[in-house]
Amino acid sequence: MPDKKENPELTLAQLAKLIDHSLLQPQLDQVELEQGIADALKYSMAAASVKPCDVQFTSSKLAGSDVLTGTVIGFPHGANTTAVKVYEALEAIAAGAGELDMVMNIGRFKSGEYDDVEGDIRTVVEAGHEHGIGVKVIFEIHYLTSDEIVRACELSEMAGADFVKTSTGYAASGATLEAVRLMRASCGAQVKIKAAGGIRTLEQLLEYHAAGADRIATRSSVTILEQAAAHGFM
Repeated sequence: MPDKKENPELTLAQLAKLIDHSLLQPQLDQVELEQGIADALKYSMAAASVKPCDVQFTSSKLAGSDVLTGTVIGFPHGANTTAVKVYEALEAIAAGAGELDMVMNIGRFKSGEYDDVEGDIRTVVEAGHEHGIGVKVIFEIHYLTSDEIVRACELSEMAGADFVKTSTGYAASGATLEAVRLMRASCGAQVKIKAAGGIRTLEQLLEYHAAGADRIATRSSVTILEQAAAHGFM
C-alpha cells in the first residue's frame, strides 16, 4: 500500500477532489443514495454522480457545498437520438446538475459514422456550455481498439468536450492504465481524462492519476479515502 511519503504532493483533500462518487447502480435505494450523498459531502469529493431521476434531490442536498451533482446522458449505450440527449441534458441542468457524462454513440462509432458521432457530441456539449456546464464523453473502451480510442479522443476534442472518459462501469471491463495513457497522449492539455470501472483501492487511484487521469469514478470512494488517511495522507 502506498504511503504519503511516496506521494508528497497530494493531500487527503486533493485525493478527494479526484473522485466522482458513483451512485448509478440500478438497484440503489433511497437510503443508499442519501448515505452516498452524505459521504460525498463529508469528504468534499469532486462530485456525486447520480441517475437522472436523482439529480434534483441530490442537488438540493449538495446546495452550498463545493461538491458537484453529476449525472449521465444517453447512459449506458449512447444509443439515444441527439435530440433526446439534449433534452436529458437540459432537464438535468434545470434540476441542478453541475456536470454531465454523456455516452458516445458506440454503434455509430464502430460503423465509422464519425461525422454523426462528432455532431452528436458537439450538440450536447454546446447545450451544456450554454449553461456553463462541463461535459464528459464516455467511450466504453471495452469495445474499442487502440486506434479507435485515439479517433474517439480526436472527435471529442473537435466537438469541444471538457473530459474524455474510459467507461460506464457496465461493460464487461472498465478502465485500463494503458487506455488512460493513450487518451492523455491523444488529447490536448485542455481536455481532461476520467477513468471509470474497476478502481477500488488507493493504490489503483494513485496509479490512474499518475497515468494521466484527472478524475476517478468509483463506488469505493470511502474505502479509498479511509485507506489514504490510514497511510498518512492528511
